[in-house]
Amino acid sequence: MNAYLVEHKMLLGVLLGIVFGIVSRLLMLTTDYRQYPTYPHGRIIHISLGVIAAALGAVAVPALYNKDYTAITFLSLAAQQFRDVRKMERDTLTKIDELELVSRGSTYIEGIAMVFEGRNYLVIMTALVTSLFSIIWNIYLGFAGGILSLLFVRFLKSGKTISHICRTEGAEVRVDGPDLFVGDIYIMNVGLQSNQEIIKERGMGFILTPYNPNGKVTIGNLGQRQAILYDLSTILGVYRDDGEPALIPMAKLDMKDGRLAVFFLPQERDMSKALQIINKVPILESAVRMPTEASVNKEAPNNG
Repeated sequence: MNAYLVEHKMLLGVLLGIVFGIVSRLLMLTTDYRQYPTYPHGRIIHISLGVIAAALGAVAVPALYNKDYTAITFLSLAAQQFRDVRKMERDTLTKIDELELVSRGSTYIEGIAMVFEGRNYLVIMTALVTSLFSIIWNIYLGFAGGILSLLFVRFLKSGKTISHICRTEGAEVRVDGPDLFVGDIYIMNVGLQSNQEIIKERGMGFILTPYNPNGKVTIGNLGQRQAILYDLSTILGVYRDDGEPALIPMAKLDMKDGRLAVFFLPQERDMSKALQIINKVPILESAVRMPTEASVNKEAPNNG
């Protein structure tokens, strides 16, 4: 009778772990303005992988409870499979990026691929914690463990954005002869009169002022700048076609103080929307730099 109760408890724990694991993957699965993952087939692929990850995490607990240590082997195989998912996403997005009027850039693509891999591990964690709490204690604590895991997943779902490291302001787009400026920051040389007229009519400019040295180095990263241009172009549209280099959006640094000037030709010319978009651009993990954490910057200055 006791063996039956233990087996019944384990089955309930595994099923609860799978359910919470799948819920956590659905919670993290969003097809937004970037249209990735695609709907419906891209989402089907990621939901299927989420089910597999949830099952692996939930089954690991009773397997270890019964001293079946080969379960660890299955987890390591799953990790290899999810690394392959990361490579698949990277390759797919790189191919798609070649056909964009304004590309994502390799840093943005690597960030998306990293997120898809990492979210499968979060699914395994959610299922494992829920199953563990259910089997060791009871089903009610399993529910509590699952809900806490979902809250943790929700917390990790969204990282920091540009608004955390910079102040963004609209700036005048100025054409002085062939020279294009955003505020007082030089962008590029525009030779054709027709392009100069388009820029004067439709151009929008922004200046990002970093709050500290860490922000200054982060927005200096070319991949982070490209992410800003891509998000603006995707949401507001971009006023250009292939083969028109003078109309391509650009972001240039002021070498003296580290401010970033963004020049952009949108289809929808809305300053308030554009400022919101820039502020919500995610900070790419591969672009983050923290020079203030270096030991040389923490040491007291030696005045001799």
